[in-house]
Amino acid sequence: MTTVTKLGASLIAGSVLLLPSVAAAQGKTLRVVMHSDLKILDPIFSASYIVRQHGYMVFDTLFGIDKNFKVQPQMAEGYKTSADGLTTTITLRDGLTFHDGTPVTAEDCIASLKRWAARDSLGQKLADATQEWRVVDAKTFEIVLKESFGALIEAIGKPSVTVPFIMPKRIAATTDPFKQTEEVIGSGPYIFKRDEWKPGDKVVYVKNPAYRPRTEPANWLSGGKVARLDRIEWMYMPDPLTAANALLNGEIDLIENVTHDLLPLLSKDKSVAVSRQPVVNQYQFRMNWLHPPFDKPDLRRAAMMALSQPDFLDAAVGNKDYYRTCKALFTCGGPNESLVGMDSLIEGNVAKAAEMVKAAGYDGTPVVLMEPVDLSALKNLGAVAKVQLERVGFKVDLRVSDWQTMVTRLGNKKAPADGGWNAFTTSWQQLDITDPVQNAFLTANCDKARVGWPCDADMEKIRERYMRETDPAKRKAIADEAQIHNTKIVTHVPVGEWYGAVARRTTVSVPKIDPPFLVFWDLEKN
Repeated sequence: MTTVTKLGASLIAGSVLLLPSVAAAQGKTLRVVMHSDLKILDPIFSASYIVRQHGYMVFDTLFGIDKNFKVQPQMAEGYKTSADGLTTTITLRDGLTFHDGTPVTAEDCIASLKRWAARDSLGQKLADATQEWRVVDAKTFEIVLKESFGALIEAIGKPSVTVPFIMPKRIAATTDPFKQTEEVIGSGPYIFKRDEWKPGDKVVYVKNPAYRPRTEPANWLSGGKVARLDRIEWMYMPDPLTAANALLNGEIDLIENVTHDLLPLLSKDKSVAVSRQPVVNQYQFRMNWLHPPFDKPDLRRAAMMALSQPDFLDAAVGNKDYYRTCKALFTCGGPNESLVGMDSLIEGNVAKAAEMVKAAGYDGTPVVLMEPVDLSALKNLGAVAKVQLERVGFKVDLRVSDWQTMVTRLGNKKAPADGGWNAFTTSWQQLDITDPVQNAFLTANCDKARVGWPCDADMEKIRERYMRETDPAKRKAIADEAQIHNTKIVTHVPVGEWYGAVARRTTVSVPKIDPPFLVFWDLEKN
């Protein structure tokens, strides 16, 4: 993204020329349409992307990731690790305070990390390897390990779901990790205005005057988070065309995720700038291991052989500037990009896949396939999967619903005939799936795994070795091993990569940091 040319001093709202004082007041408020309504306020309780972005508004993190996927100190001034690798000492920056005026302490950090670790798969592994979380003084604490854990700083610097945000000990230590917090008190660049929160309508944040950003320039999710806006309003507009018209009319300033079919309309207007999001997303086909037919690995492999990426991308995105085919399990352009083991797979080989279906003894059990109709990024993926599976011999029962209804059903472990399911299509951002540990769908610890519940001891051993390894070259080799092993057990299938699109009024200058998703520091409205 590039910074756009500033408009002149006069601001026009419709046909009314605003007086300078009114224009200045409006210039301090940014009105944004996000990809979803915000209904949950606790970013540890919920792993949804909208709650993650709410978290980055209100809370801060000990570490942040830069554009090279490197973890950098954020709230932390720095850290050091003992010679044996078992003790990591973290020191906080000066001047960190929560929105209620209390200082951020080592005890707050430990309580927050413990609560996060109870919910996050990587955090759970860290907790298992930890002997003690030890307070040294008000600004310093130690994580003492029982055994080597090479991914420690990566874990507590995790950039996306679930992010280890820091909150006061009185909240983190007393709130069940599986229940929502009552208060929303962070130390981040913006303050949540609960008194103005109207679910289904509007979320309001105001600038935190006490926030002290780091002195170095912002770099993705690290560096100086400079809040340049006095007030930010997230407006809920579920209809994409309504949101587009509101942007064209100047009623809102920015749309976080524009549907690709509306890009030609918005691109014609000189008051609007459209840009591609910098970080790619991966579409995925996820199968349920608990029930026929995908309880059989041979039929999961047959589905992997049957699927073809271009059809998914054409149906869901359509604009070739915003998608690409990519078989890499850990994404193309990521640190573990590889095509090892992927020859001849995900290429829509109908003859071979049909042969595999027949050889596996498929008995005609319908595949109950879920698709949300209210998320434009996912709409049509299920219909494509249905066609591709049916042409190799599967019977498919496509069930469409709104996203929330679908999410509820996905948590049901019962047979499809009793309210369960067999498969669904979804999307993950690159930040969440770049290695065997962070890629949640590779978790294969049976009933503790993500929906789909893969159960494979060998995959878990591979993931354990990746977590404990510290040598980058050896970690890359382990990631390749995980990708190859997934072609045998098939936890999920990557079915293409796509980019989102941001549309904004040219009065809004985007952050120079080109962040992996929309953040609101280093962003201005002229």
